Amino acid sequence: MSVLIRPVITEKLSRLMEVENKYTFEVVKSASKPEIKKAVEAMYPGVKVAKVNTLIMPSKPKGRYTRSGFQSGRTATWKKAIITIKEGEIDFFSEV
Repeated sequence: MSVLIRPVITEKLSRLMEVENKYTFEVVKSASKPEIKKAVEAMYPGVKVAKVNTLIMPSKPKGRYTRSGFQSGRTATWKKAIITIKEGEIDFFSEV
């Protein structure tokens, strides 16, 4: 099983990619920083990782109105890794 689940792309994170050379991935909750670094360098050849920051994103309350009334619940918690690149570049949109 891979450590990296998917890249996270938002407006704020796109700015980080351009200005500070930082890329963000959703990763497996049990992954450590050295495992994440190895996985990124293996998946994207020619990329050197300088630093890895991780954080657990908390669950948020969600709800919707249905025919049977209001249904409430929570989103799942997930782990996010912000990776600073020394050299090289990651192109997420080449596979699209």
